[in-house]
Amino acid sequence: MKHLIETKINGTSYRLEVEPHWTLLELLRDVLGLAGAKESCGMGECGSCTVIMDGKAISSCLTLAVRAEGKEVLTIEGLARGGELHPVQRAFIEHGAFQCGYCTPGMILSSKALLDDHLNPSEEEIRRGISGNLCRCTGYNMIVEAIQSASEKRVKRG
Repeated sequence: MKHLIETKINGTSYRLEVEPHWTLLELLRDVLGLAGAKESCGMGECGSCTVIMDGKAISSCLTLAVRAEGKEVLTIEGLARGGELHPVQRAFIEHGAFQCGYCTPGMILSSKALLDDHLNPSEEEIRRGISGNLCRCTGYNMIVEAIQSASEKRVKRG
């Protein structure tokens, strides 16, 4: 039996009927066509499915869609505003912090959540903050540099 949920995804309010066994990832990709979050491990260990729910980075492959009831969800598709990339997205581009791009949406959203909680995180805090995201291409140094750069620019802006 389907459940009716009301949620806000990328700033748009939705009333959706969801199956009780659907994951948030299934809802986002299969129902709403938001393909930025990826399914990779299906166990919440790789970070490819990371989205932000009520300000916290979560694994959408492990979160049931019904848990989005009354919540705000942000996916990579909703991060840019008015045609302008988010500072973390720009920093990833400026620092070449991606190669194949598969992990990039989850990595960017984990980074945003980290920077929302920590104004000026140390390198250790950054590495811990993205530790749930696996990248098989970059070796992480460019990713850490991008996050540090986004943090420094935000600190300078005040």
